[in-house]
Order: sequence, then structure tokens, then C-alpha cells
Amino acid sequence: MANKAEFKTSLLRMFRARIPFISIRSIERTRVLEVVQQLAEEINIPIYVHSLSHGTIDIKTKKGVNEDRSVAGGIDYAVQNICQRQNLTFVFTEVSDIEDDNMVSRHIYDCVVQAIERGGSVCIISTKSVWSQLQRLGMTLTLDAPNEEEMLDVVKECVIPYKGSIPIDWEENDYKMAATILANMTKIEAENVLATQMAKGSLTKDDIKELSQAKDKLFSDISGLEKVKIDSNTLMIAGLNGLQQWLENQRQLLTADLKARKLRPPRGVLLVGVPGCGKSLSAKFIAASWNLPLHRLDFASIQGMYVGQSENRLKEAFASADNAAPCILWIDEIEKGLAANASDSSGVTTRMIGQFLFWLQESSAKVFVVATANDVTKLPPELMRKGRFDELFFVDLPSEPERKDIINLYIERNLLPNPSIETLENLVSISNGFAGSDLEGAVRDVAIQAVIHGNEIVTNQLFEKCFKNIVPLSKTSPERIDAIRMWGKERAVPASGLAWNIEAEDRLTGKRSIII
Repeated sequence: MANKAEFKTSLLRMFRARIPFISIRSIERTRVLEVVQQLAEEINIPIYVHSLSHGTIDIKTKKGVNEDRSVAGGIDYAVQNICQRQNLTFVFTEVSDIEDDNMVSRHIYDCVVQAIERGGSVCIISTKSVWSQLQRLGMTLTLDAPNEEEMLDVVKECVIPYKGSIPIDWEENDYKMAATILANMTKIEAENVLATQMAKGSLTKDDIKELSQAKDKLFSDISGLEKVKIDSNTLMIAGLNGLQQWLENQRQLLTADLKARKLRPPRGVLLVGVPGCGKSLSAKFIAASWNLPLHRLDFASIQGMYVGQSENRLKEAFASADNAAPCILWIDEIEKGLAANASDSSGVTTRMIGQFLFWLQESSAKVFVVATANDVTKLPPELMRKGRFDELFFVDLPSEPERKDIINLYIERNLLPNPSIETLENLVSISNGFAGSDLEGAVRDVAIQAVIHGNEIVTNQLFEKCFKNIVPLSKTSPERIDAIRMWGKERAVPASGLAWNIEAEDRLTGKRSIII
């Protein structure tokens, strides 16, 4: 894996060392040939490039030297010249059927043998693996898609020349944000996206959001992940102020230069707590407020019936998320996919846990993980070690002020008449022990009556009746809820931002709090 600068340095060494066979893995042939042409001029060596459209040409003069456009004809021409002259380099850009032992791979093998004797070099640009016997005659080199630093140059090269022709409102931070969004796209993809934005006659700060949407379309159907559509106009949350303030700080780190301080980008957050209190909604809220695409990883969908299939699918899903970065990766009820299972004799779950932890620790892509869990006791302890996720938040049952905010939020969303102040206080009292989903359900019952009979039927009595009809989970399963809340008070940061309501002697044990 290499960016353009590292790739150029490595390829230069291979050319100077006269490595007889070089396999270059890349989906961007144009970027590879740009580097090859630069090296041909810098170290002044003859390099010839073969393609099916032009035959064989001299890369420095762009003049054709062999009109035979077939791969076999290009290889024959290379063999003939390598036998006659020393230190020649031939680059083949479109060679198929090179993975196995066949006529094409053996033809190239014979060409490489001649190159060994005459100091020649044969390069293949491909996205596929190479026949093992041929590959052992040389070395492999990979050119990755442009990273943020290289993409910043691409963005400026596309935009700055048009500054005198169209209004361009971007500043340095906007260029950096655009580079962050477009990173991991190919150069031509990024140039096409930018050209499309400028074609409307201007480039404003609002176009940054358009760049994210354009990239999202390219990665809308990526392997192992489900694209989640978000309507930011209807997506609101109440309460969870501590979580929201912490997320605002993390958002700034997405575009900050962290290399000087040896810091990695924000990695993610683990949300645990009472079911129905807004953990899953928070994932959607983060994606909407950060203007980033949201992808959902479903462990059930990547389970395979064959040995190693599940692990490979998970690896592909993480690779897809890295390519789609910056993005939000939502893992809902993570304990169902990574729960420690004593009956798992095949070891699949153990290997998947290891793979997930390795990616979470080592990936440098700007993928912010939002994992939610209801029963955190089923998760492996190494997943909650400091450094895996940036923070562990506990989402508790809403307090009185939070319940009031949530009720008002749903009343406003459902376009209902406001109850009296006294009735609202009664609703807050009645809803003691309600989760956010319970409050939503109660207000929805009122809204249903309003749709059927009109707003005239919406009275204070109807509000109180609908709220009294709700039986929350805290009453149907109190033991389970109490156990979850006890765990959260001892081990996690309150997502509400409020201090835990605990006894004085418990304060001495050091309950966790978040630094804002």
C-alpha cells in the first residue's frame, strides 16, 4: 500500500536496480503512467508503453515504435529489442489472463527471462494477481487512491485556475475539507465531481455538502454495508446534551491537522443503556449534523456457511467503509454479532472479534463508528478497553427536564396543539420511568386521533389518557432495567451530561464524567 510519493520512490529504486519484472497493482492506469513518464525524464532511461489502443510508444516522445496493438505482438517486440539492447523497460497496461499458468503468462515469463540476461525490465499494470511462477521473478508495487494530502493538490489544480472566471468562495479550510471528503476516490472521479460543481457557474461553501453527496452516490452499494437514508429535516433529538457537546468537539477533529501531535482521527463511540432511549437515533443524528453518509453494518448479513467466509466478508465490509470515508459506520446492537459464545466450536466469532478490534485500532481512515448495545455484559471485555472507542456513553431513562423537552419535541413534530402548562407538568409526572420511545408512542396516539377527528379532539384530557395507557419497559421488566442502569452508573459517562443521582458514600468511588 503506497501513496503517490511513496510509490514513485519505490518504483525509482526498482528501475535503478533493474528489477526484471514489476507487477503494479492499481485501478488508475493514468496516474501510474504519469509517474513512469516523470521517472523516464528524471533518470533518462528508455521506457516503452504498450496499450491496445496505440500499440507500443516511447513514453517520452509519445511516438509509436510498433503498430501491432495485440498483447502478443507487444511482447514479441519487447523480446526482440531486449535481446538487442540493454537496460530497456517495457510497460504493459492491458494484459488479461495473467493469474494462471497459460499462454499469455508463459509468453511474458519468457520475456522476463530475456530481461534478466540483458538488464531489462518488464512492468505489468493490473488489478489482478499474477501467476506465482512469474511473480517470483520480480516484485509487486501498489498505488493507492489519492490520500488527503495528494487530493488537496488535485482539488487546487482543478479549482484555482477558474478563480478569475467564476465566483469561488472557498478558503484554505474549504479546500482541506473538500480534500478530506474526496480522499480515496480516484483522481478522475474527484476531477469529475469538482467539474460538475463548477459547471453551474460558481463554487460556494454550500457546495461542500454536495461533494459529500456526490461521493456517497459512488459508494451507495458497497460490499457488506447497508446505506441508510436520512431526512435531516425531521431528525431531532432532545436530552443527551452531554453526548451532543462531546460530539461537537469530535467533529472539529475530523478536519484538524493531527499529524504533528501524532493523534489519529476520532474513532467512534459506544452507546449502551436502556432500550428505546435514543441510541440508534443518535447514530442518524450524528450523520445528519456532520453531513456525512451513514452506513449500517449488519453482522447477520455477513455470516457465511463456509470456513473463512464470514471473516472475509467482514474484512471486505471494513475495506468498503475505509474507501467511503469520511462516513459514519453504524453497528446496531453490536452484542448480537460479537457476543462471546461458548458453543462456538468453530471459532468464527472469536476471529471476527479479533478482526474488528484490529481494524478499529489500526485503520487510519476517517470512519466514525457508532456502536449501540443493550446488554453490554455479553460483549468481550477487550472491546471496551480504553483506546478502542473514544468514549463509552450510557443512555439512561430521561429525567424530568429531558422528558419535558422530548414531549414538546414530538408535539411540535406532529403539529399538535400545545397542552396547558399544568397538563404538561402532569404528563412529565405520569411519564416517570418512560423511555424516549414510550414518550413518542404516547404523543403518536394523540396525533392519530387528531388525524381521524381533527385537532378539535386534542384536549388536555386526551393527552393524559394516552400517556396513562402506556406501560413502559421499566415496569414490565424492572429487574432487567435496574441491572442495566446499575452497570451504566459505575462504568460509563452519562449521555445526558448530568451528574448521576447517587448517594454521598458512592461519590467516593469515582463515578465517571465527561470532559467538555
